[in-house]
Amino acid sequence: MTDEKIIHFGLLGSFSCSYDRSVKGGKKALSFLQYLIVNHARSISSEELLEQFWTEEVSNSPQAALRRMMHTVRGILDEMFPDMDDLLITLPGCYVWNPDVRLVLDTELFEKACMDAKRASGEERYSRLLQAVSLYSGDFLSGNDSEWVLVLRQYYQTFYLDVCKAVLPILYQKEEWMKILDICGQAYRIDFAVEEFTLYQMRAMIAMGQPEQAVKQYKIFRDKIIQEYGIMPASHIEKLYMLASDLRRKNSKEEDIFKLVCEEEEGSLAFFCTFEIFQKIVALEKRHIERSGQQSALVVVSLGKKAIPVTDARRLERILLEKFKNR
Repeated sequence: MTDEKIIHFGLLGSFSCSYDRSVKGGKKALSFLQYLIVNHARSISSEELLEQFWTEEVSNSPQAALRRMMHTVRGILDEMFPDMDDLLITLPGCYVWNPDVRLVLDTELFEKACMDAKRASGEERYSRLLQAVSLYSGDFLSGNDSEWVLVLRQYYQTFYLDVCKAVLPILYQKEEWMKILDICGQAYRIDFAVEEFTLYQMRAMIAMGQPEQAVKQYKIFRDKIIQEYGIMPASHIEKLYMLASDLRRKNSKEEDIFKLVCEEEEGSLAFFCTFEIFQKIVALEKRHIERSGQQSALVVVSLGKKAIPVTDARRLERILLEKFKNR
């Protein structure tokens, strides 16, 4: 009895194989091969391949195009694995991988780690979550933008983001600040709008004594979310920003604080915030009025029913900023 032959394929990030050989081939041929690898556990019909890769009209018959593609792909596999024969077997109406060769995909290992983490608890769950995070070395087939790839890419991204959301509270309790920053950094690039990633990034930066970095991260997040969705960050992120701003001032030297205060007085601008933060500011102002006996004014500006929420709100913001600047 011969030893089992195993081939490991990496699909998360750049396409790779365990034999550490460069994968050469045209864009369509490589996408075709990757499709066969992803679906290695079942037989793949000719009709499925034709529908997936030859939706448009071809000059010759589709069947002839499919046969040529299979010949090309077999040539790529022969070059990658010269010691393995007949990796792809043709059966009536379909194609299968040679049952004597076992394919192991990092996507399958990643998905298994995610599912195991859901069933586990305590330290075992923590270990499984970290394993899943480490297996996600990049977006699914990052160099391939075929339609069938994009669907699976989003599928694995969703898995990864859920794993990150699950492991971050545990890392926070364990005070693993660098791990938090690493995980949030990659997750943020996938979906910056998930507030947890900015929140934990800022918490880690503050805990590491870097409030100025937390302020910087907040401003990046705020600008992107305003530009993309026309909304302000949630109140809990704004509160963390206020904390980071306060800590940054306390960490400054006396002359830096004096300079900072003077600069804010000279260049005072309108302050934009969420409604919850605005309520708290109004409450503070009311208490100040009661103690000082001074008067204050509150002006409500309405854009009207015909206003375009994002566009007109941004225009009003620019006007207010400019007016306060030139006061």
